[in-house]
Amino acid sequence: MRLIAATKGLEVPLRLIGGTAIWFRCPSARRTSLARSYGDIDFVSISKNNGALSRFFEGHGYEPDKLFNALHGAQRLNFTDPLRGRPVDVLLDRFVMCHTLELKKRLTLDDTTIPVTDLLLTKAQVIQLNEKDVKDIVALLLDHAVAVGGIDLDRIAEATHNDWGLEHTLRKTLLEVQEALAGIALDEAEAVLVGGRIGAIVETLDIAPKSPRWRMRARVGERLRWYEEPEEARR
Repeated sequence: MRLIAATKGLEVPLRLIGGTAIWFRCPSARRTSLARSYGDIDFVSISKNNGALSRFFEGHGYEPDKLFNALHGAQRLNFTDPLRGRPVDVLLDRFVMCHTLELKKRLTLDDTTIPVTDLLLTKAQVIQLNEKDVKDIVALLLDHAVAVGGIDLDRIAEATHNDWGLEHTLRKTLLEVQEALAGIALDEAEAVLVGGRIGAIVETLDIAPKSPRWRMRARVGERLRWYEEPEEARR
């Protein structure tokens, strides 16, 4: 929060993404059943500001990974706080893992994090969910209504309109989270609430208009891999 506040007068948008963003936006992420550890801090910004971002973080005591930043600085920047051993990863313009989410136009919609819906999309695009991913998704679904300003169904429809692969992964992920609810310490009303929000998202995927590109890719289905391996996406 200190770093984000320090960028306000610099015209360099800097927003939290990832687990720490979900911790900030979701009180449920701090309760025992959904709590988890955080290995680093992830931000997202704009690639045209990578020089200004480097100067900003160095000015706040962060040391750059010079080799990594020289090789990948158009997409990502890495820094470390040497006093606390705290790594910082700054994504630029987009989130790239199993699928790609364009975020450049989403950065000014919230003052501290990317929008809640985009946080959900970055978590739900994972092919092989781990326990942290499941907890983060449940916290988002538990704390945010399906509505504009919360989990925005129009944004989900827009993100998947042209991307069968992303939609296919979202469906698989949501089903896996639904099945995992029985192993998470939620009361009955909370489980019903989360399940209902999952149902609303799936219904949106069912009825949302699809592009010709989406329909062509849907014909191929799982016969061709529809996602990137995270290691490949980071190259």
